Amino acid sequence: MAKIHIPTPLRQYAGKQSIVEVKSGTVADSLSDLLNQHPELRRHLYTDEGKLRAFVNVYLNDEDVRYLQKEATPVNDGDTISIVPSIAGGKNIDDFRLPIVAVKPDVHTNCCLPACCCRV
Repeated sequence: MAKIHIPTPLRQYAGKQSIVEVKSGTVADSLSDLLNQHPELRRHLYTDEGKLRAFVNVYLNDEDVRYLQKEATPVNDGDTISIVPSIAGGKNIDDFRLPIVAVKPDVHTNCCLPACCCRV
């Protein structure tokens, strides 16, 4: 058996479990077994067309399966699969501003330390 780590936001659809034991074979087989055990996860992991959602990343033993054999990647007993949803959002980069640091003209103008006394 392999283990799938369920991310916190999806645990409510997996019986509040953080880890679910699944059949080995391929990543697709393991994910299919996960969905057989917890069908409510399907809409969060797959599109209506049956494709893994673009924001769902799957790792096998810390290796991104997109760079292996994708869902055809072999899974052995004892392997660990991690589901990692991408996180989006944040501030618009145009709203990000750094403060301007002024230097006192009379004192220590050659100092290069950020915490120097010549900084205002």
